[in-house]
Amino acid sequence: MLWSDLTYEIHFRELPLTNIANTTKDRHTGAVKRRDFMRWAAASGLVAATTKLRGGEVPRSVPKVCIYTEQFQSLPIPEVCQVFQRIGVDGLDLTVRPGGHIEPDRAKEELPQAAKTARDHGLEIMMLTTGITAPDRRAEEILAACQKLNIPRIKLGYFPAGEFGNLAKGMDDVRRSLDAIVKLAAKYDVRPCVHVHSGATIPSNGFVLYELIRETPPDRIGAYLDSYHMTITGGAGSWRQAIDLLRPWISLVALKNFQWHKLERDDIGQQQWRTNYCRLADGIAPIPDFVGTIHQAGYRGFYTLHTEYRLPVHECIQLTTDDFAYLQKVFARLS
Repeated sequence: MLWSDLTYEIHFRELPLTNIANTTKDRHTGAVKRRDFMRWAAASGLVAATTKLRGGEVPRSVPKVCIYTEQFQSLPIPEVCQVFQRIGVDGLDLTVRPGGHIEPDRAKEELPQAAKTARDHGLEIMMLTTGITAPDRRAEEILAACQKLNIPRIKLGYFPAGEFGNLAKGMDDVRRSLDAIVKLAAKYDVRPCVHVHSGATIPSNGFVLYELIRETPPDRIGAYLDSYHMTITGGAGSWRQAIDLLRPWISLVALKNFQWHKLERDDIGQQQWRTNYCRLADGIAPIPDFVGTIHQAGYRGFYTLHTEYRLPVHECIQLTTDDFAYLQKVFARLS
């Protein structure tokens, strides 16, 4: 197949121009060479390319996928990379937080080696899951390392909701904390992303996240969507409305699923329930609809697969393999 037989449609999502500037330019025209731009674009995770042949269209490449490493922390990073390479994913969502694969005070020394190990296995560290909730020295060291290693997205830590009756004040406090983190992260060209969680955290749903970040430019802060938490708090479909509001800020997406598990009744007879993680295809979160809505919203970045099964690691590996295979079927339906 000849290059002259191909044309490309590039769908942009806030491309960092500093990275474009580092690609090779034609010495006569100053234009970025197509092969170098496409190589950079594919590696960035921020764009998706549609390849067309004259007279017909070739199906576009599916989104990239990384795997959240929390459930694999019993394995050293080289072994995790071997497992992920066999599964066939593109990279790691690496935990760099207290109790994670890398402790925050070791990030400056250990993160470059982790990135090299990933590359040696044909993978990349596509994002970090951190515990950052303030612009302190540890946060700055992690952000500086991300800049050097071209890791453009991090997940922030969690902000507790506090006592009932103080939510408005708590949201103001979180907003100020986020503003300070955003200011620091901008120095290192890294986008901090706020996870849509559930329960006693701020935010506990997508509408609260929208209120927190609506005044911040989308290239400075990201919304981190989550099929599990957004279905728990918006199971009848309000998760779709939250995605609509958050469209400009969508920067990361976690996919995981759950079922409700019946517990004992309480002392006055109220039925108790809790959630159990389950395979993507077996749960209450409508994964094809969730992914399709995010695609409709214009997101063309990568997805992070959360296989948070509370099981021995060898069982997690098999379930993760099953989930990734199912996810390819979901992606195949995107248009």
